[in-house]
Amino acid sequence: MDSGATDGSPTPAPGGGAACDAYGDIVFDVFAGRCISREALGHVTGRWGILALGALSEGTYRFNALRRRVDGVSEKMLAQTLQALERDGFVLRKAEPTIPPRVEYSLTPLGREAAERLLGVIEWLEARMPEVMAAQARYDEARSTG
Repeated sequence: MDSGATDGSPTPAPGGGAACDAYGDIVFDVFAGRCISREALGHVTGRWGILALGALSEGTYRFNALRRRVDGVSEKMLAQTLQALERDGFVLRKAEPTIPPRVEYSLTPLGREAAERLLGVIEWLEARMPEVMAAQARYDEARSTG
C-alpha cells in the first residue's frame, strides 16, 4: 500500500481507522480521534473492564462468582464487559455443555499482560488514596468558601 509519506511519518489510512507508515504498516495512535485502538482502550480501562481484568488475574471465575467479586456491577454490564473483552482477545469464555451450562472466564496471555499493567495502576492508586482524599478535601473546601 502506498501511503504517500516519504519521511516515515504516519499518514491517514483510507476510512480513517488507523494510520500507515511509509512502508504500509499500520500505526495505531490512541490520541487520533478515529483510531480504532480507542475502542479497545475503552474496554480495558473502563471501570468494569479494569475491575474484571483485575479480578480475573486472580484465576478462573464463573459468571456469578465474578459478579460478586466485582461488587456493584450489574449482570447486564458485566456480560457486556466480558463480551467486549472476549472479542478483543483479553478474556477466554469456556462453556461446558451441561445442564445448566457451566461457563467460566479466564484471561488469555494478552489479558494477563493487560491485567498486570492495570494492577500496577490499581495498587498505586490504593497506596495514594490518602493524598487523593486530602486533595479532594482541599478542593471541596476551596469551592465552598469561594
